[in-house]
Amino acid sequence: MKILVADAFDESLPGRLAPFGEVFTDPARLKDAEIVLVRSKTKVTREFLNGAPNLKLVIRGGVGLDNVDIQACRERGIDVKNTPRASSVAVAELTMALMLAVPNRLVEGHTGLKQGRFLKKELKRTELFGKTLGLVGAGLIGTEVARRAQAFGMKVIAYDPQIANHALAELVDDLDELFLRADFISLHVPATAETRGLVNEHTLAKMKDGVVIVNTARGSIVVEPELAAALASGKVRAYATDVFLSDPPDPNSPLLSAPNVLMTPHLGGSSRENLLRIGDSVVELLGKRRKTLAAAPVVDLGSIMIEAAVVAAR
Repeated sequence: MKILVADAFDESLPGRLAPFGEVFTDPARLKDAEIVLVRSKTKVTREFLNGAPNLKLVIRGGVGLDNVDIQACRERGIDVKNTPRASSVAVAELTMALMLAVPNRLVEGHTGLKQGRFLKKELKRTELFGKTLGLVGAGLIGTEVARRAQAFGMKVIAYDPQIANHALAELVDDLDELFLRADFISLHVPATAETRGLVNEHTLAKMKDGVVIVNTARGSIVVEPELAAALASGKVRAYATDVFLSDPPDPNSPLLSAPNVLMTPHLGGSSRENLLRIGDSVVELLGKRRKTLAAAPVVDLGSIMIEAAVVAAR
């Protein structure tokens, strides 16, 4: 196997992959690669695939696959895999960090002290305890968030049409009910035709006044100008996000100048422990692939050609 590590993984990964074949990081060698490992930076587009004539497998270290043109890969017979379980804890912990930072006024308190202002009287905290958290998407990451939110004494409800029951959250039948009840809304859905622009002026109007929205999923789930307007009016108390329409965000994004926005630079999957778990998943995937290839029946092309020639002679 010839393996191109196209993005930043744990520094130990190339050594761990060495038993599977030749491992390299030079993008100029894309044409040689049979396997490509990507995270978020590299976009596996049709143009990318045109430069990879020998490619047989793409592994995306992470959950979403929106940076991989799955249809183009399918047309070329290229397998696509991801590592959905590896990132659940890392993203869930960041989600909770953002959710805690807003009501505890951490950024304002820290910034004030750095500026020589002691804002003890000015900054009033609120608690997560007793509040209702609405999860939009209750898969692996949403479940980890639910587990942590319950430890803080939150009531957890969730909307996810892909599941029939959930051990940690009360499932609601539609998003309108979730919007009506939730004090905090946390987004955990992939970027699809159905979810793009899900948070817009119409859905925002259905939410509680003063709702806090946390987004560690994808930036395209929100309509930025409409969310910025809701922040300016106070309809949305705060928006805490780790994801944007692009990395880094467009300097003209209205969210950069909107009030009560807390941002982190797409750190969700970047914990040291998560990168190691992603490496574990990659090694496991390649191990399974090698076993599959080894188990495939060996075809003796020479015998086939001889037999064909005999048949033709008859």
